[in-house]
Amino acid sequence: MRIGELSRATGTSTRSLRYYEDQGLLSSDRRSNGYREYGEEAVRQVTFIQDLYRAGLPSQIIRDILPCTAPTPPEGECTQLLARVRQVRDELARQEQQIAQRREMLDRYLTGAATPAGIGGQRHCST
Repeated sequence: MRIGELSRATGTSTRSLRYYEDQGLLSSDRRSNGYREYGEEAVRQVTFIQDLYRAGLPSQIIRDILPCTAPTPPEGECTQLLARVRQVRDELARQEQQIAQRREMLDRYLTGAATPAGIGGQRHCST
């Protein structure tokens, strides 16, 4: 299928598909007229790539993950990769915890239960 067809099938812009190729995440064959030609597995692969991006993984890790999804993944590399993915997940969990703490402090401030550090007295703003 051509790039426009893959774009429609996956809901991904042609610009993103070209970027995926530039990053080594997706490959195509070139026709004699220069058009890109993708195999049927490209739909599944693009969907998977998009899922990994939404999960917060950078291109470098996604590029490393893709061989591990093959029917016969390379030995050893995938184990190390899983450790890297766990690190990304753990960092996201840490960031979520920080955000939750900040949101809680803002909620306490907005309800009058707390004032920002270093500011004494009553709130002078009306809500």
